[in-house]
Amino acid sequence: MPVPVPQQRSVPAAETSHGDLTLLVIEDDPAGTTITVPELSAAAGTRVRIRTARNLTEAARLLTDDVDCILLDLALPLAGGGSGPGTPTTDAGTAGGGPLPEPVSARAGELAALTHVLRIAPLHAVLALTAQDDTELAAEAVRVGAQDYLFRGDLDARVLSRAIRYAVERKRADIAQHQLTESRLRAQENARLERGLLPTPLLDGSGLSFAARYRPGRSRALLGGDFYDVVRTPDGTVHAMIGDVCGHGPDEAALGVELRIAWRALTLAGLCGDELLSTLQQVLEHERQSEEIFATLCTVDIAPDGRRAGLCLAGHPAPLLARHGLPARLLPYEDGGPALGLLPRARWPRRQVELGGTWSLMMYTDGLIEGRVGNGGSERLGQDGMVAMVNSRLEQGLAGEELLEAAVAEVRERHGSELTDDVAVLLLGRDPERIRRWGGSAPRSHPASVDRPPSPPVRAARAQRPPL
Repeated sequence: MPVPVPQQRSVPAAETSHGDLTLLVIEDDPAGTTITVPELSAAAGTRVRIRTARNLTEAARLLTDDVDCILLDLALPLAGGGSGPGTPTTDAGTAGGGPLPEPVSARAGELAALTHVLRIAPLHAVLALTAQDDTELAAEAVRVGAQDYLFRGDLDARVLSRAIRYAVERKRADIAQHQLTESRLRAQENARLERGLLPTPLLDGSGLSFAARYRPGRSRALLGGDFYDVVRTPDGTVHAMIGDVCGHGPDEAALGVELRIAWRALTLAGLCGDELLSTLQQVLEHERQSEEIFATLCTVDIAPDGRRAGLCLAGHPAPLLARHGLPARLLPYEDGGPALGLLPRARWPRRQVELGGTWSLMMYTDGLIEGRVGNGGSERLGQDGMVAMVNSRLEQGLAGEELLEAAVAEVRERHGSELTDDVAVLLLGRDPERIRRWGGSAPRSHPASVDRPPSPPVRAARAQRPPL
């Protein structure tokens, strides 16, 4: 007859009881072994309530949430317990304490009752009771999953009271360690997933340099609501995009990934400008959790000769252009349209801009310009402050990854603490002399460096410096 498996608590009893303990003794002849309640109450100031069961079926009925520890006689006959003699259980429980190892020694049959108890009580501490001269069986019981063992001849109130407390605390530690391991594995899996969702620029053959910096504002995350991408289409045009979904949670991060992937697919399919942004707005409207969610976007399509570009702004800050020998300046932003998701029939005009022969173009999200100036200051850095900061770094000779590193670090320093908003910055550059040195192409571009505060970057790749 199968033994019913009682519903287990989600938290071990040891975590909820304070002082008093309840012991379930499973033995064929409880009167021959059990220490009396008054004796245990006097031992080390701990009151131990005792329940007794003569077989596994009775034990299953008495195994309630307030039981802290089980004392199991390994000599317990299995009749009525649901398992045949010498036949260990094969579906060991996993709740809380992880998979329970099966007895594989020649004495597996003698441990069948223990294996059964471990299966029906995975969150309880278990003490094995055996004969004085059976040390090998006692050690095997601990290997299988018991927290400790006791010998019948040495059993008294003080030894039993101490063993119960030790077993309860060890079980708590085992469960905590198991939960910590599971948490770490989940975190590693999430990190691998998030890293896999970060973009890899497709710039081979363009002759342009690329560098990026990505810093999510969400704690212990690699992805935020900011997103970006860069691809080169077969006609030689380089398309770059950067955007920001309002909010900072995992839902916003997921929506940002969806918009980025949709943008890449639509771009490679030949869409650009207003047609592309209108389609992206439809994607946003279908995928967002509420009608209040919107996203800002900046797209740039650079002509194959690298001297001109088309610019579309959807509620997003204008990029920063630095030409060789001239200070950086913001590109025109008067013709921009609204953010995606705000107006159902919005339009986004495409503006033609001249880049020149040698240049660097910095695209960014508002996390870079909305940090406070000074510790606890009321002013924000703003676009004018960002332009001055970048020009100062350019005068120092910084470029590429070093320029982006210095810019993000200075914004954080001026803010006086960790930034709470996501920050994404990418830098594209063109240098004809450098292109000639590389035979008409540039070195392979790499994904952005990723910063997860307050830990050091978990993913970094060096990209080639722009010409400045």
